[in-house]
Amino acid sequence: MGYLDNKVAVITGSGRGIGRAIALGFAAEGAKIVTNNRRPGNIIDTQLAEEKLNRLAPEQREFVLAEYERYGGDAETTAQTIRSNGGEAVSFFGDITDFDTAGELIRCAADTFGSVDILVNVAGAFGFSPFEKMTPELFNKVNDIKPKGYFNTCRHAVPYMLEKGWGRIINCTSRSWLGDIIRQAEYCTANAGAVGLTRAIAVEYKYRGITCNAFAPFARTRASVDLEMYDKAVDAEDRAWDMDSRPAPAPENIPLAEEFVPFLCYLCTDQAARITGSVFSLAGNTFGLYSDPEIIRSVSKPLGEHWTVDELVKNADRMMFSGYRSVTDQYK
Repeated sequence: MGYLDNKVAVITGSGRGIGRAIALGFAAEGAKIVTNNRRPGNIIDTQLAEEKLNRLAPEQREFVLAEYERYGGDAETTAQTIRSNGGEAVSFFGDITDFDTAGELIRCAADTFGSVDILVNVAGAFGFSPFEKMTPELFNKVNDIKPKGYFNTCRHAVPYMLEKGWGRIINCTSRSWLGDIIRQAEYCTANAGAVGLTRAIAVEYKYRGITCNAFAPFARTRASVDLEMYDKAVDAEDRAWDMDSRPAPAPENIPLAEEFVPFLCYLCTDQAARITGSVFSLAGNTFGLYSDPEIIRSVSKPLGEHWTVDELVKNADRMMFSGYRSVTDQYK
């Protein structure tokens, strides 16, 4: 008996990496799985395009290509692995940034297995760019997947969950939802949006049997290779990592996604029915819960009185900003 026996789970971005690990882990707990990515084949969607690969030393290029191959796969190869392990799974190829395609994905689960109980959104994209050089194309590419694509899948899945009075939604975010030391403002925006969507769904359906949580993973994937090698292939002014910060961690020092999948399984059990609207940091066997944003200090005047700029210039430091730390202070 598994904790997810007879539950039907749709997992986007499950052709490889974190999504694949989640699909295999949920199947091992008895869930029936619909895997998903955009199209068949080992898609190379990387920040190290050919012209950047050519700037690497031969041994670095060989390392990158070998790592890409190791992390390869698609929705069908994941589904095949689940079936070979004795589980039930089908694959669906389609781009969740399209509303109708996302609906077809959810209907595939309902038509194949009779229901939709669990939705885990892992699909994502990212890029590196100094903000002053960032293109609208990069911004839109990343934000079309999350939060837009996550809205699409959630929007189609929630009616099935409401009909049953039970549902679990988990959205992948990133520590970058709070801003990041890596130059990827588009990715920070997308992940903040994923958190906002998660909290909104959690609040709206708090009494309807549906929970919605988000997780910010730190795990070894093909993206880890990009993070390590990108700065070796670009000019200094275009580096992904802040010039004065620590370098990217080496992939071999990053934990595997399989280590935190049990926690995500837990969030989909009846025992976790009260856990909703939360954001978790998951890294190997370490699980963290983010605090909720809150107003930590405020000043006011009596009703009818108004602040002047002169008053604020003279008093704001004392009234509001004693001991103040900006978001940048954590990166010093």
